[in-house]
Amino acid sequence: MEENNKTYPEGHFVGQWMSIGMAIGAPLGLAFSFVFKNFISILVGLSIGMCIGLVIGYRTEAKYKKEGKIRPLTEEEKKRKKIGITTLLIILLIGALVGLLLFLVK
Repeated sequence: MEENNKTYPEGHFVGQWMSIGMAIGAPLGLAFSFVFKNFISILVGLSIGMCIGLVIGYRTEAKYKKEGKIRPLTEEEKKRKKIGITTLLIILLIGALVGLLLFLVK
């Protein structure tokens, strides 16, 4: 009975389904990259999976919002979200720099 009264933070379902979509899209992209012998297909698989996950996540979030089960983020959650995004951007930047260096070394 508690499950019916549970609330979720804003963005919960969007992030969840985006992650699921990317987790499904990555292996599909990897399979396409072997078939077409083009490793850029991995990114295409990730992108398609992410887009499908975003659509499902936004629809799920809208459904739960109509039911009143979505709540705004608390200050602690906002702080953790900022830290997570900053960390991800730093990792992305480091990965891009390493990729660029590897490309230039060849």
